[in-house]
Amino acid sequence: MEERYCVEEEGNLRMDVYLAEKLEGLSRSYIQKLAKEGKIQVNHKVVKSNYKLSKGEEILVEIPEPEPLAILPEPMDLDILYEDEDVILVNKPKGMVVHPAAGHYEHTLVNALLYHCQKDLSGINGVLRPGIVHRIDMDTTGVLIACKNDRAHNSIAEQLKAHSVTRRYQAIVHGRIAEEEGSVNAPIGRHPIDRKKMSINEKNGKPAITHYRVLQRFSQFTHIECELETGRTHQIRVHMSSIGHPLLGDTVYGPSKPPFALCGQTLHAEVLGFAHPRTGKYMEFHAPLPEYFCELLRRLS
Repeated sequence: MEERYCVEEEGNLRMDVYLAEKLEGLSRSYIQKLAKEGKIQVNHKVVKSNYKLSKGEEILVEIPEPEPLAILPEPMDLDILYEDEDVILVNKPKGMVVHPAAGHYEHTLVNALLYHCQKDLSGINGVLRPGIVHRIDMDTTGVLIACKNDRAHNSIAEQLKAHSVTRRYQAIVHGRIAEEEGSVNAPIGRHPIDRKKMSINEKNGKPAITHYRVLQRFSQFTHIECELETGRTHQIRVHMSSIGHPLLGDTVYGPSKPPFALCGQTLHAEVLGFAHPRTGKYMEFHAPLPEYFCELLRRLS
């Protein structure tokens, strides 16, 4: 697979830093490895990872296909909200990883889908992510769609790109939000120091917009609904933290010791709506709040 970029930013930018921002999911060390192997060219010349980029230069990155792994089907209980010959929508539980990655090659949603759907999953995202067109974090619960064929995958992917998919979340955040509703419009990119985190990045981030409204206020927390206009990695978590209201339980973007012995952020993907890839009919699916979330609301009331 090849990726091409034209540098639009001013200034002397390190090539590996620049690409780490652009190539979401690839670490800076992996990009440096690609450079050592001669797989990165700037203006048709192989360059080192510390090469300083200038505006107008063209970058070509050759990314090797991932080596096939034995991702095995696993019989697991799935909370299926809807299924037909093109798509399957599931209510993902807390703690389940969506697709295999380093350290998580078993007990993922993909393992469960491979067992349930047999061979009926799209292949566009390769052997590690069959059927997966979007994802939610391990500790985020709620509705997620997987595609059974490439036609459906391309349709949903295009709708996500066009921001026409309805995605509403419920969350509990630190602090009392004064206004009834608001929006955060701030670009998100890889954190400049901690590459496992995302951050507001005015220089190299991608556009990101989150709309929120207050559902209920408590003494120290606020229950909110968020609607995504874009879908960046950790978008709600980063945006709410950036305005001083990190998600309850989020030890990455909020307090390191969460109250109530929580494991991960209090975030639930409640609603997903889209045009069906075969019929074009708009469909909307709701995932009920998980019990831990409801119990938290009872304790806070």
